[in-house]
Amino acid sequence: MPCIINYEFMKNHYEILIIGGGTAGIMTAAQLITQKISKNIAIIEPAEKHYYQPAWTLVGAGTYDFDKTAKPMSKMIPSGVTWLKDKATSFEANKNSVQTEKSGNITYDYLVVAPGLAYDFSLVPGLGEAMDKGVVCSNYTDPKHTWDVVKNFKGGVALFTQPATPIKCGGAPQKIMYLAEDYWNKQKIRSKSEVVFATAGTVIFGTKVIAETLMKVVERKDINLRFNHKLVKVDGKNQIAWYELTKDIKAGGCIVMSGENDGKYIDEKFQYNYKNVKVSKKDGLYGIHYDMLHTAPPSVAPKFIRESDLVNAAGWLDVDIHTLQHKKYSNVFGIGDVAALPTAKTGAAIRKQVPILIDNISNLMKNHKVGIKSYNGYSSCPLVTDFGKMVLAEFDYEGNFTPDPKLKKMLITDSSKEHWRLWIFKKYMLPFLYWQKMMKGKNV
Repeated sequence: MPCIINYEFMKNHYEILIIGGGTAGIMTAAQLITQKISKNIAIIEPAEKHYYQPAWTLVGAGTYDFDKTAKPMSKMIPSGVTWLKDKATSFEANKNSVQTEKSGNITYDYLVVAPGLAYDFSLVPGLGEAMDKGVVCSNYTDPKHTWDVVKNFKGGVALFTQPATPIKCGGAPQKIMYLAEDYWNKQKIRSKSEVVFATAGTVIFGTKVIAETLMKVVERKDINLRFNHKLVKVDGKNQIAWYELTKDIKAGGCIVMSGENDGKYIDEKFQYNYKNVKVSKKDGLYGIHYDMLHTAPPSVAPKFIRESDLVNAAGWLDVDIHTLQHKKYSNVFGIGDVAALPTAKTGAAIRKQVPILIDNISNLMKNHKVGIKSYNGYSSCPLVTDFGKMVLAEFDYEGNFTPDPKLKKMLITDSSKEHWRLWIFKKYMLPFLYWQKMMKGKNV
C-alpha cells in the first residue's frame, strides 16, 4: 500500500517527483519502482479515485458498468511510492521546486509532469451551463447521463460535435455516435432521426486507410457529416449549436486533422446540404437546431501549467517530441495529455511514451544524458462502429498506419476494417491489460 503523507511531518524532497495520478503518472511510477530506478518517489494527486476513462464510451452506450471504471487512488499508487494528496499550484523550475496547495514547497531532483487536461468552457460560451443537463451530454464528463439521453431519445436531430481544441481521445465524440445510431436503429426510432456529426476538421480521420473505412460506416448509417464546422457557442435554452464555417481550422486529436486530401469526401453539395436539419444564420454563424447534443468539453493544459515558464506559445508543456525531455529544464520531463506532442492524446500513446521516459530518466541519473530511445508519436484509437464491431487505428507522427503484428494472433489480418474480435478486445481485453499490466509497471 502507498504511504499517505501526514502533512505535519512530511519530508519535502524527493529524487523523482511526479505530478498527476492518472494513466501517465501511475504507469511511470510503477515502472520506476519495478525497474528499481529509484526508492524515493512521490506522486502529487488530489483525487480519491482513478478512472479507466476509455470504457466511458461503452458506459454512455449502456454496455459497460460505470462502477467498474473506478478504483480508489490508494490502491493505484504503487507500493513504495509516497502519495502526496494535494494539488500542485505553481513551479519554480530553476529551484527544482513545486508549490502545493497544502504542503508548501516540494523539491525534487527529477520532475515528471503528467497532470492531464483541464476543461475550459469559456472557449465555447453557453456549453458549460448546458452540459450534463437535459438533452446535452458528454461521455467525457458524465457517461451515465449520456446513456440516459441516448435511451430516452425519441427522434429528431441528434447532433454529435466537438470543439476545435485538442481533446482526450479524439475519436470519442464519433464512437458514441455510431453506438447510439445502432441502438436507435434497434429501437425502431432511427427512421425518425437525423444523425449529424459536425467537426472543425476536413477529414473524418487523419490516417487515410482508416478514413476510408469510416466513410463507409458514415454512408451505411446515413450520417449527415459536416466538415469545417468550428463550434463557437451553444444556446442551451433554444437548443442551437452555433458554428463558424472555416477551412483553416487545425483541430487536434486523432480524428480531425487538417491537411491534404484528394477531395473525395468533400464537395459543396455534400458540405452544405443539411437535409432534414433546421439551420439558422446569424452574424456570419450557422446554428444547427438539435433535439440532443453530445460533445467534448474544450480542453487546455491546467492553469498552473499554462501560467508557468514550462509551456510553449500554445500553452502546452514544451518538451522534445522524441525524448519527452523539457526543452529548457533538462531534469524535467512531460508525458501524456499535457505534453506538446503532435499526436493523439490517448492512453495508448502513454503506453509507448512511458518506456522512453523511464529510459531517459535512468540514463540521465547514471550518465548525465538521455538515452538513445525515441518516441515516434505512436497512438491508437479503438473506433467502435456498432455493438459488436470495431476498427483499431494505430498511427505515428506522420499519420502512417502502424498496426501491431500481434493482432494476427487474434486472427485479425487487417485492423483497419471492422471486426467483431476487435470489439472483444476493446470491451474485455483492454480493461484487463490496463488494470493488471499497465498500471502495475509491465510493458504491454
